[in-house]
Amino acid sequence: MRHPLEFISPEKRKPLFILFLALTLLLFAVFRVLDEPLRTPAAPNGIVSLELARSPGASVDMVNSWSEHARLLAAFGLGMDYLFMPLYALALSLGILLASRRHTGGFARLGAWMGWAALAAPLFDAVENYGLLHSLLSPLFSLWPLIASVCAAIKFTLLLLGLLYALIGWLWLKRM
Repeated sequence: MRHPLEFISPEKRKPLFILFLALTLLLFAVFRVLDEPLRTPAAPNGIVSLELARSPGASVDMVNSWSEHARLLAAFGLGMDYLFMPLYALALSLGILLASRRHTGGFARLGAWMGWAALAAPLFDAVENYGLLHSLLSPLFSLWPLIASVCAAIKFTLLLLGLLYALIGWLWLKRM
């Protein structure tokens, strides 16, 4: 199996990685500002609390703990997340590609799978956001909080595994 971004010429990979990483970090900083009004006793981790709510009751409690302004910020953030998804996926997948090319054998082959996983994470994020939007609009008697929670768990797992792979690939001694 080949890494999904292997078609990018080797000399363009690092500049593109830096670009997508910078854009990812910039949008992440914007999300931190948007998330501050969403941090309440019912949702101590802001939107992430809602992402992992699992039940309509917990979802209702969190949404009800937010002001109208905070709910609008949450909805705006969910929409903006659709811009964030390709940025973080491309940054992570390129980071994985760069790290995997420093090694040979099984570790390098695993990099192809991890590159695909990084690009799959936004698909789960998109379904999660759709569920969160339903949780914001009509959270009662819905499976959307559970669906969003499962998708969030898969997304976070894929992203964490990709990040760990890239870090290990960079910190591990280079092949000779």
